[in-house]
Amino acid sequence: MNPGELPLRSEWFEDGPSIRVEFVRQSGKEHGRITLVILPTADVVTSLWAEMDCDDPEAAKELLRLREGKPHRHHIGLWRAGRPEPGSLPGLSDWAAAQDIDAVIWTDLPPKFQGEEGRIPSVEEVIAYLQELPTDPRATAIEYIRGAPTQIDTAYRRELGRLLPETAGD
Repeated sequence: MNPGELPLRSEWFEDGPSIRVEFVRQSGKEHGRITLVILPTADVVTSLWAEMDCDDPEAAKELLRLREGKPHRHHIGLWRAGRPEPGSLPGLSDWAAAQDIDAVIWTDLPPKFQGEEGRIPSVEEVIAYLQELPTDPRATAIEYIRGAPTQIDTAYRRELGRLLPETAGD
């Protein structure tokens, strides 16, 4: 996991909340990657988490927004103890209580493909897209998928690994 400029107080832990994510967001043309986003119909995986070096949840949300390069705060989720958990993250309250955590932030971008926000590409579309990328962006995009933690075992990742062997994890 590459936190970039995100100030972390801890290492990444592998016992995060159960979430549904998939490789269904096409990033900007300069990167060419297909990135993970929360998707309610995706397989459940155990996420990774780290403690930020910031005690104010609103400030932490802003730091994550800046790290993600997103201009809108609504693309950064924030949950606090005692509030209803977000529908996209069922079980978050119980997980957080077990970890003695009173606030959780996350990137909350929607799927996006071919410039259309909210569009969920099929795995076949993702494969065709990756195959059509020029060599360097394709290598970057494939490395992003390969570099995702192995516990993020999604349907798209398995199919990409089967049809594009260079995307298979180590």
